[in-house]
Amino acid sequence: MADFINQAPIILVALLLVVGFVLLIKGADYFVEGSSSVAKRFHVPAVIIGLTVVAMGTSLPETAVSVTASITNNNELAVSNAVGSNIFNLMVVIGVCALMQVVPVGKDTIRRDIPFSAICALLLLGLGICGIGDASGMTLGHLDGVILLVLFVCYIVSLIRRTLKAQKAGEAVDVEGGSDEEIKLLSVPKSLLFIVGGAAAIAIGGDLTVDTASRIALDLGMSQTLVGLTIVSIGTSLPELVTSIVAARKKEIGMALGNAIGSNVFNILMVLGIASAISPIEFITENVIDIAILLVFTLVVWIFAATKKQLNKLEGALMLLMYAAYAVYIFIR
Repeated sequence: MADFINQAPIILVALLLVVGFVLLIKGADYFVEGSSSVAKRFHVPAVIIGLTVVAMGTSLPETAVSVTASITNNNELAVSNAVGSNIFNLMVVIGVCALMQVVPVGKDTIRRDIPFSAICALLLLGLGICGIGDASGMTLGHLDGVILLVLFVCYIVSLIRRTLKAQKAGEAVDVEGGSDEEIKLLSVPKSLLFIVGGAAAIAIGGDLTVDTASRIALDLGMSQTLVGLTIVSIGTSLPELVTSIVAARKKEIGMALGNAIGSNVFNILMVLGIASAISPIEFITENVIDIAILLVFTLVVWIFAATKKQLNKLEGALMLLMYAAYAVYIFIR
């Protein structure tokens, strides 16, 4: 496939990139639907399905791209895709929502979720710079990937325990896909078809996205880091943006910030954890700078959220302007 893409006209390459995005997004949807149905058939509580299968499903496109990029030694794309998605989720997805409607921020989001997201970004920065278990230095190696994945498992277990405890105490629990009505019970053959077909679509979409992004970077004289931070990260994050806009229009925006922060945690611990555990990822100076900027943006959102326990239109506009300034910076650097 790589040889064909390298010889194809640039217009066809751009179309194949779009096809790659579609395969990634729809493949993730079908995989999650099939897996959720199987879990429901085995009487797994709906809230746990929502916290695991459904929540991880939103990061499957980023996982496919980063793992494929890591295996094919497109290291710049592997890191920039995940970091770029986090910055886009934080500043654009939430910024657009706040611009449309005031976004309420829960106490736990301010005290626990945003700080933990910042800690994850700081950990990624430290592991990438120090390169634990790798003598070559600026590398996210196998051991670093294992550390991220262990922390991810601990995070999921903690999340499930907290949610079940709140549910048992009679508190309202709002989890994406976390109700029996939202989870469709499919036939066993159809569930397996969705799982296998979805996984195949994700794998093919990941290959297409990485190969076409690399070709576009080469033809346009752009670095793979720049392509990952812009074209690829925005493409894989579009479902979150569309979902949040629809929720804002329906005045159901309460979970928007929590979902974005959760997605950012998944992108660091799960996406880059899996990618680096499979194949070491070299860090470059731009990766360090972008993660540092992600930390600054996280701090800004934290301050905005903590002041009045909400994000208003002015703050949403400021977040979008900061993202625009960042986009200009990465294009000229």
